[in-house]
Amino acid sequence: MPETAARRPFVSSEGLRLGARLSIPFLPGIVIFGSAFGAAAAQKGLTLLEAVLSSAIVFAGAAQLVSLELWRESWSLGSILAITLLVFTVNARMILMGASIQPWAGSIPGRILWPGMFVLTDANWIVAERYRREGGMDVGVLFGSGILFWVVWVIVAVPGYVVGSLVEEPRRFGLDFVMPIIFAGMCVPIWKGRQDLIPWIVAGAVALITSVLSPGYAFIVAGAVSGAVTAAVLPERSDA
Repeated sequence: MPETAARRPFVSSEGLRLGARLSIPFLPGIVIFGSAFGAAAAQKGLTLLEAVLSSAIVFAGAAQLVSLELWRESWSLGSILAITLLVFTVNARMILMGASIQPWAGSIPGRILWPGMFVLTDANWIVAERYRREGGMDVGVLFGSGILFWVVWVIVAVPGYVVGSLVEEPRRFGLDFVMPIIFAGMCVPIWKGRQDLIPWIVAGAVALITSVLSPGYAFIVAGAVSGAVTAAVLPERSDA
């Protein structure tokens, strides 16, 4: 097989299994966070079916939790638009993540790529990015890790919902900090040198300032965009 063909991105069953294996260390955090959503959904008056469908269809932990803050027993067009805008704002970072993997996964046939993009999350994006930077070409790693996260996320919403009545306020136990801590820990494997500190610091500072100046969740998008722009304008790092 020619070298160019051997290095072309592809999807294989082995890659799906590898992606699932690489994701195992992150499962405890997913379990806790997914259970916290189930508990919060129960306290907001959602039915078990509604909570499970939210995890299965939306599949976005931060967006699911913040959307509960706007949840209503009766809905108007205005409230529907508000919660839609909120979910879009919180998940807008996925646009940047999708753009970052386009050079790697863009050649995969659409019938495989587009269903696979449904399971794109922060966690499996980081798993796949580390694998890709180590020279991996199997996009199945991205999909396999995402599928595992999705299955676990949906399942753990059920016990979380069941025990929701036993926990008056999940945030009292710091459950809403689980994923930020996990994401911070997952930055370690993709660390490539001191130059990474610059966009990370800029993103953190802009997000912090935005959270103080602007109510809501604009800080998520502001931090992500500022970090990405900073990384883009920095000079290319040398291999020396």
